[in-house]
Amino acid sequence: MAETGTILLVEDDLDVLRTNRRILEREGYTVLCADTLQAARACLGNGRPDALVIDILMPDGSGLDFCTEIRAATPAPILFLTALDEKSEIIEGLVAGGSDYITKPYDVDEFLARVKAQLRLAALNRTASDRRLVRGPLVLDLLAQRAYLGGRDLLLTHKEYALLLLLMRNEGQTIPAELLYQAVWHLPMAGESRSLRKHVSTVRRKLEDGNSGYTIHSVYGKGYRFGRGE
Repeated sequence: MAETGTILLVEDDLDVLRTNRRILEREGYTVLCADTLQAARACLGNGRPDALVIDILMPDGSGLDFCTEIRAATPAPILFLTALDEKSEIIEGLVAGGSDYITKPYDVDEFLARVKAQLRLAALNRTASDRRLVRGPLVLDLLAQRAYLGGRDLLLTHKEYALLLLLMRNEGQTIPAELLYQAVWHLPMAGESRSLRKHVSTVRRKLEDGNSGYTIHSVYGKGYRFGRGE
């Protein structure tokens, strides 16, 4: 089944630009191309892509600065494609608002997988139009970003709330740990994350101690799923 969505490629190496365009179009994506930041701004002025892949070193400026410039105007995931592999550059890109990074040279399958993963994350994180998300006595106030159980505030931290919200919106579906971590921490998960397990355990305990009737299931080797308690 063909993929859908529009991706903006910002890359001054025309060979790389053409190659990446063919790869993505073959998957079914609509691809916009810009070989300068000025051209990229023009593309953004004509519409909002679902994801952007930006080279850090552009002839008319820095992709990092460009990311900071447009981040407030678009919630779309931004992936950095760069020959730089220094840790400081990678961290700077993520701090600037980037969602992920890919270093050259790269594997085609990895490139596709990372783009698709960010598009899935964006879909999972789309803002709901309703004010509340309700499951029995469990209520999430989407505007106040607070969780209540039987009218009692669960006093969740920001990350605990974001984790529960993401799982509740995808009730019954197992979400990979990597996707959960990236969505909540906005960083790639390196190996097995103790922090993610700790947050899941805390939220699960609060749900079960309050007799919500719901819990967070750990699915071995696959991820986590929100659903009815056993």
